[in-house]
Amino acid sequence: MFSKVLIANRGEIAVRIIRACRELGLATVAVYSEADKSALHAKIADEAICIGPAQSKDSYLNVRAMISACEITGADAIHPGFGFLSENPAFAKTCEKCGITFIGPRAESIEMLGDKAQAKETMKAAGVPVIPGSDGAVNNLDYAQDVAQRMGYPVMIKASAGGGGRGIRIVRNAEELDSQILAAKQEALACFGNDEVYIEKFIENPKHIEIQILADNYGNTVALGERDCSMQRRNQKVLEESPSPVMTESLRARMGEAAVSAAKASGYRNAGTIEFLVDSQRRFYFMEMNTRIQVEHPVTEAVTGIDLVKQQLLIAMGEPLAFTQEDICLTGHAIECRINAEDPQMNFRPSPGLIRSLHIPGGFGVRVDTAVYQGYEIPPYYDSMIGKLIVYAKTRDEAIAKMRWALAEFIVDGVATNIEFQLKLIRTEAFLRGDYDNGFLTRTDIMK
Repeated sequence: MFSKVLIANRGEIAVRIIRACRELGLATVAVYSEADKSALHAKIADEAICIGPAQSKDSYLNVRAMISACEITGADAIHPGFGFLSENPAFAKTCEKCGITFIGPRAESIEMLGDKAQAKETMKAAGVPVIPGSDGAVNNLDYAQDVAQRMGYPVMIKASAGGGGRGIRIVRNAEELDSQILAAKQEALACFGNDEVYIEKFIENPKHIEIQILADNYGNTVALGERDCSMQRRNQKVLEESPSPVMTESLRARMGEAAVSAAKASGYRNAGTIEFLVDSQRRFYFMEMNTRIQVEHPVTEAVTGIDLVKQQLLIAMGEPLAFTQEDICLTGHAIECRINAEDPQMNFRPSPGLIRSLHIPGGFGVRVDTAVYQGYEIPPYYDSMIGKLIVYAKTRDEAIAKMRWALAEFIVDGVATNIEFQLKLIRTEAFLRGDYDNGFLTRTDIMK
């Protein structure tokens, strides 16, 4: 058991975690960088402590500062949120050594699943369908050429320790393979401190569908349906929905069973997400597992009625899941639009600055997760996402209609945002039909 939770994060996810802790009667500690002194999460937590300068490496990625903050405030648990240290096995191990409960999976699971090549081998052994590719990391260019030739082009190069769309290259012929591998390795080293890459067969125009799972400490694991995350720009998710427009009951059952098998094969506990690619014949392949809460978790909460962050806390407290797979039922339809401070007319250039006025939409079935407020100055040092707009309705058509007026009502004055971009996106024929894939925004300039 624990009584005080330090949130090792910032922004809307930190606010989200603080609210869940309050519902369970847990005290909260916010950490903030010098640039986040006026941030909402630092204002609403029971306690707040500065952990360093603006740069993430000196603050939100500083393990020593996080542990020191726990010692100073008496926090006996840490929730890492997403990003930053959330999938850092060394951080989870340090928490354990210091007697601090890490609200997430065991360090061994994070380490194994964080290595994409090792995770793939684990899934193969568990009978989970995987994308054809190299046997582990590619250690030399001759081996890479041999693997790609056997699979046939196009292929995809991916960072073994990657995520967030970084360290990825698509290669369509043998002539460009060597240079693209070197480029991917350089990016992987810069982003993750690990330059290992592996090769997979590139599946043309797939759907990106992920399965949310919860696993307790007693061997109980459940799948909570799917999220369609195929609407992506430069491998970054833009919009998510649940259920997926292409899902069938049979496919959902098979993907759910595979996700549970994947979690059990890795000895997983707490909340996690198994990401799959689904081709035009509805064949699915394991891509990776995210060992944290996801940005898009609210759409699953909407269609299942289960508070995922509260479940994370309860599992970390040693509570068994209060439901079984038979209890999980998806009802209605939910859509999430990520609201970013960026200018779509200027190649989505980040737009930090002062929010002069703000109007957040509301109404039945409308939820906004955000940490911004009128008079808040968005710092230039972090991710450009400033909020998430989630709508829920009985049908997909009703959810789309609700999202239209909710976006139209969302006003942020002082900085550029992608709200107009999202409005155009949900009005495209492809989205209305549910007939879109990972490459839709690469092929389509919706701002025209």
